[in-house]
Amino acid sequence: MTTSRQSPIGVFDSGVGGLTVLKALRQAMPAEHLVYLGDTARLPYGTKSPQSISRYALQATESLLNRGIKLLVVACNTASAVALEALKAHLSPLPVVGVVEPGAKAAVSARSAGRHLVLATEATVRLGAYTAAIKRRDPDAAVHEIACEMLVALAEEGWTDGEIATAIVRRYVDPIIAGGNQPDTLILGCTHFPLLRPAIRAVVEPGTAIVDSASTTADAVKELLASNGSGAPAGQVGRLDLLATDGATRFARIGGQFLGQQIASSDIEIVDL
Repeated sequence: MTTSRQSPIGVFDSGVGGLTVLKALRQAMPAEHLVYLGDTARLPYGTKSPQSISRYALQATESLLNRGIKLLVVACNTASAVALEALKAHLSPLPVVGVVEPGAKAAVSARSAGRHLVLATEATVRLGAYTAAIKRRDPDAAVHEIACEMLVALAEEGWTDGEIATAIVRRYVDPIIAGGNQPDTLILGCTHFPLLRPAIRAVVEPGTAIVDSASTTADAVKELLASNGSGAPAGQVGRLDLLATDGATRFARIGGQFLGQQIASSDIEIVDL
């Protein structure tokens, strides 16, 4: 399929969490057209088998390809950890950017040979995706990954700060810190977790760098488009299309928190994969 500079960027996630990546993309590149697909009928991906995750990701990608995208952003840490290479092979030569590699790169840049703590989902942790990505860049780094499924629920309920959120974050993080492993960086290895930044900041030392994979991914996409000359024409006003596989009302209610603006259920197109 032929694409142009005015073709949209496709953004895929298992649900609404990837809207934090979408928000960062819009802020970094306001001229770009964006089409976002949340596979809300089959979330969460974090507890699914690698085979199911890969199958779902390929199906979602086909739907976005039919929209004429020029680049795919896998705005889901779990899908990035499990299916990124399969997606790259399937879409070649179309560029594909995941969220794990930009986050790992930013962490290593922030603290060479440092101690890195990753908060992520069960599947991302099980695969050791961030550990592998960081170690490729910095073999001397120490990496600890924690599965924090409850933080996903907190983000979707809007309980992102205050005593409850802080206490739950502390319950996950304190055993690591108590073992003498105060992290140099804390990586938000799930796209839900940027919403919990105030609670996370409250339980780590002031000198700990918090790495947000949403903003680092947006930077990577912007750099890639500039390098291959496929960025949107200057002055273009970016369009946003929102797609989901189920639950437009819930998507709009919860997604507005992640995108940072109100979403109407009528703004969301329900698609069948």
